[in-house]
Amino acid sequence: MSNAWSSLTQRLEELQHLGGILGLLEWDQQTMMPSGSASLRGAQLATLSALHHEKLTDPHVGEWMTEVLAHSPTPTQQSAIRVLSRDYERASRIPSQLVRAMAEARSAGFSAWGAARETKKFEDFVPALKRLVQLTREVAACHGEAEHIYDHLLTEYDPGSTTAELRPLFERLRTELSAYVAACGEQQGPEPLNLQISKAAQMRLNQRVVDALGFRGTEGRLDRSIHPFTVGLGPQDVRLTTRVHELDPLSTLGGTIHECGHGLYEQGLPSELMNTGLCAAAGMGLHESQSRFWENVIGRSRPFCQWLCGIIKEEWPGIGLDTNGLFRASNRVEPSLIRVEADEATYNLHIVIRFQLEVALLEGQLEVDSLSDAWDAAYADVLQLQPPSPLEGVLQDVHWSSGLFGYFPSYTIGNLYAASFRYQMESDIPDMWNQVSQGEFTTVLEWLRTHVHQKGKTMDAPQIFEAAVGSRDPVADLMRHLKERSGPLYGVA
Repeated sequence: MSNAWSSLTQRLEELQHLGGILGLLEWDQQTMMPSGSASLRGAQLATLSALHHEKLTDPHVGEWMTEVLAHSPTPTQQSAIRVLSRDYERASRIPSQLVRAMAEARSAGFSAWGAARETKKFEDFVPALKRLVQLTREVAACHGEAEHIYDHLLTEYDPGSTTAELRPLFERLRTELSAYVAACGEQQGPEPLNLQISKAAQMRLNQRVVDALGFRGTEGRLDRSIHPFTVGLGPQDVRLTTRVHELDPLSTLGGTIHECGHGLYEQGLPSELMNTGLCAAAGMGLHESQSRFWENVIGRSRPFCQWLCGIIKEEWPGIGLDTNGLFRASNRVEPSLIRVEADEATYNLHIVIRFQLEVALLEGQLEVDSLSDAWDAAYADVLQLQPPSPLEGVLQDVHWSSGLFGYFPSYTIGNLYAASFRYQMESDIPDMWNQVSQGEFTTVLEWLRTHVHQKGKTMDAPQIFEAAVGSRDPVADLMRHLKERSGPLYGVA
């Protein structure tokens, strides 16, 4: 058994290294790669993806797992094999040529998406997107029968989630959120901040904030990209990116804090479980709970605004800004077109739209050629807004260009988890908000380290969540959080 476990951990180490290299290539593609290198990068990604797939689906992996299980495995070994066997079985159903084709399509899709954003023409993205949808359907079909084809995509990011569960959940959220947003819309709300800060100055502020939150700059970095994202190559190498709006520094900072939340999770994963497959996030919904917790629960709070206001004044003496104005502007409720710039109350409505469109695409009820029109119709129905161009509409997110169908629900799952984490943390740390107002985030981070980060993948996300907060109703917690945070600003109980 010791030989089998040694062989298994060696293979897991190889898989982790290959995954890290793939992440690094994708980070480079979205930050520094010359535009003319897209085809070469696609071939590189395809080669490495196929190699990763071959090493994961090697029949020896199955034999090693069987041998370890037959000889009284330790709890760590049992958890490692539980996770690996799930990945092994799913990957074994997908032919190598399909893995290679998907990697090439993702690289081509990202390039086509970037070009379409330049021209503001959705039709320039359509051929690449059609290819990605077709291949996604083929990958899903490899997994066999399911209650719904979309379930196969959800399993990739949030094991245990199903379309049947998400549909009523999203309808409940849509109903309650729409009512709350409508009530706020009947009142005069806070004014936005009218600040113009250079991109270079904002990046200095971004770096100062992520450092204060606990992101280890010696084992990570912050760069700019078209669309904010984070890549964890391992706890000792985490790459954050953000985008900068000179006329909207709050949006910039919110996106940066969001990505920092992802980065803090990656840096907090259990290094002692490297090469077991357990030094990884338990699910993307849990991952998003960390980014949304820091961005919204902490980043939009009055205590944080008190601290941040002082930092901004240190950076730009004489700026006309106070804590109350910053807090009010950070918690405006106003339907908008861009998901990553949305306020907390309307954010999940953006996810409802994307979820419904993705399901329709995978079911074949919606064709890619009609996707832009369907997007605009959904925004008119749900948020009463009309995108002036595809740039503010169907082309705004990077996810589909990278083949990430089934990922969007993770954001809402994350928002729900984050709200419950808030109330449990307030109970466990009575002076939590006083610490935040002083710019002291260590205790908050340590709570997350203990209850989320250090668990790695030893349990699935729902079990980690329940162990941390008990049997809370996360939808009720989210609505309570929103009404306590922005309700008083609009006179809405």
